[in-house]
Amino acid sequence: MRMDRITLTHVRLPLWEPFRISNGEVAEKDGIVCAVESDGLTGYGESSPMAGSFYSSDTPESCWKQLTTSLCPSILGRDFESLDAASSWLDQQPASNFAKVGIETALWDIEAQRRQMPLHRLLGATRDYAESGLAVGLYDSTDQLLATIAKYLPDGYKRVKIKICPGHDIELIEAVRARFGDIPLMTDANASYTLDDISIFEKLDAYGLRMFEQPLQGAALEDSAILQSRVKTPICLDESLETFADLERAAALHSFKIANIKIQRVGGFRNALKLYHRCSELGLSIWIGTMPELGIGQAQGAAMSALAGCDYPTDVEASLRWFRDDIIDPFLEVRDGLVQLPHQPGLGYRINEEKLQRYAVARQVIDK
Repeated sequence: MRMDRITLTHVRLPLWEPFRISNGEVAEKDGIVCAVESDGLTGYGESSPMAGSFYSSDTPESCWKQLTTSLCPSILGRDFESLDAASSWLDQQPASNFAKVGIETALWDIEAQRRQMPLHRLLGATRDYAESGLAVGLYDSTDQLLATIAKYLPDGYKRVKIKICPGHDIELIEAVRARFGDIPLMTDANASYTLDDISIFEKLDAYGLRMFEQPLQGAALEDSAILQSRVKTPICLDESLETFADLERAAALHSFKIANIKIQRVGGFRNALKLYHRCSELGLSIWIGTMPELGIGQAQGAAMSALAGCDYPTDVEASLRWFRDDIIDPFLEVRDGLVQLPHQPGLGYRINEEKLQRYAVARQVIDK
């Protein structure tokens, strides 16, 4: 596997509505498309941090700088004996996971093409579909929240996740339960609470929720263990699980019961699979989250969600759920709550070059 050329395209696509969580909101989606050429094949990956750094310290601008000045020039011309060797080399580089993932996942696309197999098969999946869950952000009114859920439930989404934050929590769950009854429901706080708010989660415990996703700060694993001991609803960790060491520590403390593995957050498929296999060994439930990414990253998430043991629906949704357009053909679709995975070798979706140019903010070709 020799790295011959990398083309980077920073694109920005409009959303139908702002994506709002406890820490901020965005009205457009940035993504850096990484087209890696190796031995006559081209693989695609996506570096997709949130703009504004409200999810993490990484931004599209910081990842662009790391990719153009460090990662891409360093890897070009190198010849790796295997995909694992290339992924391992990338993992050791002094750059953020959100930057590395664009190259790393493109290499998996290349390897799947070389082996003439779909990406999900290369990852080890036997299913040809991924179960999809609806994710709903924060709104100015409860009526807007309920209207959004009502709009998308007919697509058959397998569960509903709503964002909560201090001051907007119990009444939202009460309203959803009153309107939609016993639908599979979970919350995501994006780390906006502390142990001082434990009474809120004790009250939410009565609503039969699938999980509390990341209720406390990422580093507060001891506090998360205390909260988990006080509630019967499983705690799911997301932002807390950036590394394998984080997972081991959280598991030893009994801080959670469910792991949300984000390919972007952990730096690629190699690290995501390490976390996945370790969670399986520990008897922890698993599901695959998204940022959400554009079509490339979403397709990658759907592929990994087909792995056995991914017990909960992914956040991968239809392309047109959030975005007014996408850069892949065909678009991702959700039918009866499922994303059907392609059978073509590699990622299985064509990258629309015309749209890459239409939505480009910056473009750079890096070769030897």
